[in-house]
Amino acid sequence: MLKSCFNPLTIEAGIDEAGRGCLAGPVFAAAVILPDDYCNPSLNDSKKLSEKTRNRLRDEIEHVALDWSVVHVGNEKIDILNILRSSILAMHMALDGLRIRPEHIIVDGSYFCPYESVPHHCIIRGDSIYASIAAASVLAKTYRDAYMISLHQDYHQYGWDKNKGYGTTAHRYAIAKYGTTPYHRKSFTLVDKQFTIDF
Repeated sequence: MLKSCFNPLTIEAGIDEAGRGCLAGPVFAAAVILPDDYCNPSLNDSKKLSEKTRNRLRDEIEHVALDWSVVHVGNEKIDILNILRSSILAMHMALDGLRIRPEHIIVDGSYFCPYESVPHHCIIRGDSIYASIAAASVLAKTYRDAYMISLHQDYHQYGWDKNKGYGTTAHRYAIAKYGTTPYHRKSFTLVDKQFTIDF
C-alpha cells in the first residue's frame, strides 16, 4: 500500500513526468493533489500497471483528486532546452495549472528546480512509494500514450501505437528507412552509428 503523504497536515502535490527517454513526441508532466484519506490498492508506478488498469485509474484519479493538471512540452522545445530542463519546465507548468496552491511538493526522481517559494522533496522511485506521485505518473503516462496513438494515424510506419515513441529496434529501423518526422527529437541519437539496414 502506498503512503498517503510525505508531509502531513499540508496541501501536498505529487509530480511525475512521462516520455523523458523517448525519441519522438513531447514530454508530459502531471501534478496531483489527493484527499488525505484516498486509498486504492491498485495504484502504483504507472510502468508497473497494465494499460487497462492505468486507464481505469486515470478516470478515478480525475474524479476523486482535489486538483490535478497535465501538460506537455513539445519536441522542438526539448531540442532547444534539453530533456532535463524540458521535464522540469513541464512539471512547473503542471503546477501552474493547479487551481489549489500546494504547500509542499513531492517529485519523482532526483532533481527538481524550486517552484516559487513552495518547499519540495525529490524522492527516487517516489511513484512506488507515495500515492500522489503514483497518481501523477498514471495521468502523465496515459495522456502521453493517447497523444502518441493519435499521431500514429498519420505516421503509422513508426509504430507509435505500440512503442509510444521509445527507441525500440523497430522504431529505429523505421527512422533509418523513412527518415524523421516533425515530432522526432533531433537532439537525440535516433539511429545507432553501428545500426545497419538493408533497403
